[in-house]
Amino acid sequence: MTSIGTGYDLSVSTYSPDGRVFQVEYAEKAVDNSGTAIGLRVKGGVVLAVEKIKHSRLLVPHSNRRIMTAGRHIGVASAGWMSDTRHLVKRTRDEASHYHGTYKANIPAKIIAERMGMYIQAYTLYSSVRPFGVSTILATVDVDGPQLYMIEPSGQYMGYRGCAAGKGKQAAKTEIEKLDLDNLSVRDALKEAARIIYAVHDETKDKLFELELSWVCAESNGLHTHVPQDVFDEAVEYAEKANDDDDDDEEMEDDDL
Repeated sequence: MTSIGTGYDLSVSTYSPDGRVFQVEYAEKAVDNSGTAIGLRVKGGVVLAVEKIKHSRLLVPHSNRRIMTAGRHIGVASAGWMSDTRHLVKRTRDEASHYHGTYKANIPAKIIAERMGMYIQAYTLYSSVRPFGVSTILATVDVDGPQLYMIEPSGQYMGYRGCAAGKGKQAAKTEIEKLDLDNLSVRDALKEAARIIYAVHDETKDKLFELELSWVCAESNGLHTHVPQDVFDEAVEYAEKANDDDDDDEEMEDDDL
């Protein structure tokens, strides 16, 4: 932190002289230290993928998922503090349930993103609370078709065709921009999402990780579900093969040099 920020990071309700809120920036740093999470919106639906870092071999597989269902048609992927994620998923479920109880219809993506963005932003206003150290990616299919939103720790939310959060977000965004999302099928999007997670994973720092994949599409009957095991295995096989091919190409380039 620069000298100009000294003393201005003690409370989230205090601006620094240059207009920064350091506590929000610290929350964003917590997100950047987490495993990568990405979302892809294609013509047939939305897919989510997460690199869940495993800090111990003793952890039970498929526990503490970073992709959760917040409504029958809403999926949430997260990067950041897991405890904060659980709280926000519970809040998302409450908002979806209240909306359905009032209007007898599923909550539209824009409304749930707006409500959650306002809720998260409220935690950047008062000295008695701290910002949420998590970025959440919302995936759903509503009357307007597939929808993908990402909400930052500041409360800012935006709609995306493809987005990424976490330690590998820059490399993931570069790979996402290469994809023809308008003409990509949901199953192909799953394969590409898995490939990107494998590509951005840093084996030197985090050897153990667990891939999570989910979708909201016609094959899932418009519901958010984790992908079937056969589809998951197919995506992992594709990702590992693509990753091995990239390594072979790099070795050949090194030999040529």
